[in-house]
Amino acid sequence: MPILSIHKLTKAFGGLMAVSNVSMDLEPGELVGLIGPNGAGKTTVFNLLTGIYVPTSGTITLEKEGKQTSLQGLKPYTICKAGLARTFQNIRLFKDLSVLDNVRIAMNKNVDYGLFSGLFHTKAYSSEEKQLLEKSIDLLKILDLEHKKDELARNLPYGEQRRLEIIRALATEPSLLLLDEPAAGMNPAETANLTEMISWIRQNFNLTILLIEHDMSLVMKICERIYVLDYGTVIAEGTPSEIKANRRVIEAYLGEDVRNA
Repeated sequence: MPILSIHKLTKAFGGLMAVSNVSMDLEPGELVGLIGPNGAGKTTVFNLLTGIYVPTSGTITLEKEGKQTSLQGLKPYTICKAGLARTFQNIRLFKDLSVLDNVRIAMNKNVDYGLFSGLFHTKAYSSEEKQLLEKSIDLLKILDLEHKKDELARNLPYGEQRRLEIIRALATEPSLLLLDEPAAGMNPAETANLTEMISWIRQNFNLTILLIEHDMSLVMKICERIYVLDYGTVIAEGTPSEIKANRRVIEAYLGEDVRNA
């Protein structure tokens, strides 16, 4: 059973068809790429999956632990609780809060204490907040940001801000992670580290990952399958080698040099 099933997903803004009849299936544990030129509709697909936009038509189904949830029409926080998390092309951290607080905020998706306990700091509140704090620090340790936990997010180097955004998404305990151009603005060394980190996260967090990225060397190296969008429509789907050999994709998006990527 696919962990994510998209069927004939369509989004129109007035007379503009941003996404048209897009269908995709992601199997558990896959790392799948979504590529195409600027304006092809890639981020619009992410916004539809995460509840920022409501589809004009089509269906989105997320499976977690044997339970299927229809996502279209749900609010973003409900979709997050269902097990889908994302990062953004433009980093969206709480930049005036500490690194640790950025992660703790994401962890609060899982709190069980009620309003009364939160207001009066009951034993249940204190116990659960202690657990969330420990989990947040453990997550920062795993991804090598624990030593920066007290720094303001805005003071981190660019690559570490990207890593913190991914950590914050992981703190929501997703089964499916959407990464929107995580290598944007990175230098080659940072991109190499990011490539290793994405593969490591997929394996060690038991995640399925859908990745938007313009860095073709990264996409071809780590993605098992790739979907290609053109004007909101899927024009190709296959393995990296199949996409490299697709003449329409080569000419329109990747260029001849991708054969040597």
